[in-house]
Amino acid sequence: MSYISASNVKFSYDEKGKNVLNGVNLKVNKGEFVALLGHNGCGKSTMAKTLNAMLLPKEGVVYIDGMDTSDDEVTYEIRRRVGLVLQNPDNQLVASIIEEDVAFGPENLGLEPNEIRRRVDNALKAVDMYEYRTHAPHKLSGGQKQRVAIAGIIAMEPSCIVFDEPTAMLDPNGREEVMRTIKTLKEKGITIVLITHYMDEAVLADRVIVMDKGEILTEGTPESVFSQVNLLKKHSLDVPQATELAYKLIGAGIRFSKMPLTAYECVDFLEGVLS
Repeated sequence: MSYISASNVKFSYDEKGKNVLNGVNLKVNKGEFVALLGHNGCGKSTMAKTLNAMLLPKEGVVYIDGMDTSDDEVTYEIRRRVGLVLQNPDNQLVASIIEEDVAFGPENLGLEPNEIRRRVDNALKAVDMYEYRTHAPHKLSGGQKQRVAIAGIIAMEPSCIVFDEPTAMLDPNGREEVMRTIKTLKEKGITIVLITHYMDEAVLADRVIVMDKGEILTEGTPESVFSQVNLLKKHSLDVPQATELAYKLIGAGIRFSKMPLTAYECVDFLEGVLS
């Protein structure tokens, strides 16, 4: 069984209103890195909140490691296993000292002080923020704040982390810091679901799922999804810049052996053509 399994999930914020999710079916395997894409209002963030039982489906079911999110008896266990990192790190920082903030989650698990200390230190080291452990969060940069927020989730030792546009409010350096952290977590075997508007982040995923109007539009490897340029453009969605350039060159008569996803792939191909 997949670690995350959603079947015919429907959800509406108003019982008489239009569904935000309209029959979503998706699966995520343990240890997989999945990018969830789509324009504003397509249901990405709502779907993210169903993965740790913050929201419950109006219809359909969501299973996390075999546990039904609608079962009140396992809600605590599901939220312990699936951490959620939000867009604005200021909304997740609750203490005036960084290490105290990271300790907040483990303390609520009722862990022994020595175990809390171990988890806090390991989490801060994992995001390369250990040397700032006694600093105040408000003195940090946006990228550093987001890494502290991620550390707070890591300290809970979840097996899956859902990132809801964690780099949307950051500058390029901050984005790079957070994506480097996500890559490290993936290498440690943590299941990653990344909601993002940045296509250069999505190409790093094992699989890409594209949503539109509360439904799954298409999914597959980054190469297979971003090769569907006409489909994505029809639904007002972007593709990586290198793919966009290749798409225009194809229109000018240049043929690519495969659709490039990064600038490096595009340059390598063009060097071969021009040499």
